[in-house]
This record gives sequence, C-alpha cells and structure tokens, in this order.
Amino acid sequence: MSTPNTSHVTPDATSQPESLREGLLARHPLISFFLLTYILTWLGWSPWFLSEAGVGLLPYDGDNLSVLWNVGALMLGPTLSAFIVTSATEGREGVGRLLRRIVLWRVGLGWYAFVLLGIPAVVFASAVVMPGAQASFEASTVPSELVKYVVLGPVLLFIGGPVFEEIGWRGFALPRLQRLYGPLAASLVLGILWGLWHLPLFLIPAWDTPHGSLLDVALFVILAVAIAVVLTWVFNNTKGSVLLTILAHGSINAGIATAYDLFPVPAVTDGFANFVIGFALLALLAAALTRGRLGYGRESLSMA
Repeated sequence: MSTPNTSHVTPDATSQPESLREGLLARHPLISFFLLTYILTWLGWSPWFLSEAGVGLLPYDGDNLSVLWNVGALMLGPTLSAFIVTSATEGREGVGRLLRRIVLWRVGLGWYAFVLLGIPAVVFASAVVMPGAQASFEASTVPSELVKYVVLGPVLLFIGGPVFEEIGWRGFALPRLQRLYGPLAASLVLGILWGLWHLPLFLIPAWDTPHGSLLDVALFVILAVAIAVVLTWVFNNTKGSVLLTILAHGSINAGIATAYDLFPVPAVTDGFANFVIGFALLALLAAALTRGRLGYGRESLSMA
C-alpha cells in the first residue's frame, strides 16, 4: 500500500516562521496592532467601567481595584500587542531591537532637561495664566508636592500608563507610521487613535481627567494629538528612545496632577483647555523650528 504524498499541505519546521510572517499580521502590522490594542485594553478595563464605579452593570465597586484593572489592561493592550506583532513580523531580531530602544538612555543631556524640566514648565505656565490661579497658589504645599513628584513619579510611570503605553504607541507604531506618512501626519494619526483609545475611561466618574461632556472628549483628543507631536519630536531627536518618551509622558501626567494641587481653582481643576492650548503651542513651535520634520531621520541610528 502506497503512502500518500502530503508534502504539499504539511510545511516543514523551517518554513513555519515564514508562513506566520506572511499571514495577516505581516500584511497589515499597523492595523493588527491597533485592533489588538483596542480589543485587549478595553477587555482589560471592562471589569472597571462596567462596575458600579462605572456604568453599573456589574454589582461591585471597581474603583477598589482600579490600579489592577488599569495596569493589567495596559500590559494586555499596547505592550503585549507590540510584542506579538513585532515577533510575528520581524522575529527575535525585531523584538531585540524594540527591547534595546526601551532602555536606550544614552541621549543628549539637553533632552533629559527638556523632558524632566521643560515639559513641567509648560504645564505650570498653562495653569498659572488661568483666572484666579495665582491668587489660589498653595505655597505651603510646595515641599510636599516636590516629595510626591520625586518619590511617586517612578511608581506612576508604571501604574499610570507611560511605561506600558509607550512601548506600543511610540515603540511600535510611531516608526512604522512615520515611514508611511512622515512625522507630522504620523503624529496626527497616532494622536487621534491614542486619544480615542481612552473612550471607556470616560464612563468612569473617578477617572482623574475632566470628562463631563462630548466637548471634554474632543478636547482630550486634541490634547493627545498635540502631545503626540511633542513626543514624536522627543523620540526622533533621541535616536528612537522609548525611554525618553516614557519619561516625557510621565512628566506630563505628574505635572498636570501637581498643577491641580498647587492651583486649586476651578479654572484649572475643572477643565483642561489651558493644557490643550499650552501643548498645542509647543507642538506648533516644534513643527516650525524643524520645518515639519520633527527630527525625523535621526532616530534611524538606533533602528538598525
């Protein structure tokens, strides 16, 4: 009895990685990344925004475990999606390149100064110009706020979003979007998708961002676009360092939280149109100074 020839349907072991890379993930890596990020993150957030702390469909208070829901969702979403698609399309070498850029710290000291001092300065300038802000300034809280900023800052990098978001948004998506559309258009696309990705959090009253109306959603997306331009500028000028975008993202979060405490006046704490204007001006300045290039091309030094 002859043995049927099945070689045409059974790939050998050496061809399997190539077959995987020729699949959906390889043909549409960016679409795959964004779909996975949205689906996995929203699933991870669902016990929180569906609970009594959110829309009330689940009979428990999700705020009790809000840190767990948030960190888990971020790790499932942008981070895991980045590694899944990178592994499927570029294999171990691609994963290695991504990991190296996450810990790339040898960049110009001037960019550390901008990220750690310049960005908070923009935040505070955006707050202090608001009506009543200067009169409400809580000088007595400055020492404690500085301690919180220094001590809690590294913790918030992990539980507040910067680490597990930036691995995906800037580590994976930004380089590919820039190759397709250039730095400004890439920042626009990424900023919109990044902003809208936060939509489930608008269902949670305790989320620490003003979100009482559709105007707040629109302002948040505009803010995300402006910040995306700034982060692209940082990324490109630091040889594609994801670490520097993590620090920049963390400076924005910590700076705004500190501004709310230092200037406890409704004009500052009940909205964020002032921060939208501040970062929009910074984004326009970066685009003007670089003629729209935002340092694009310099990041290629670390991409090889």
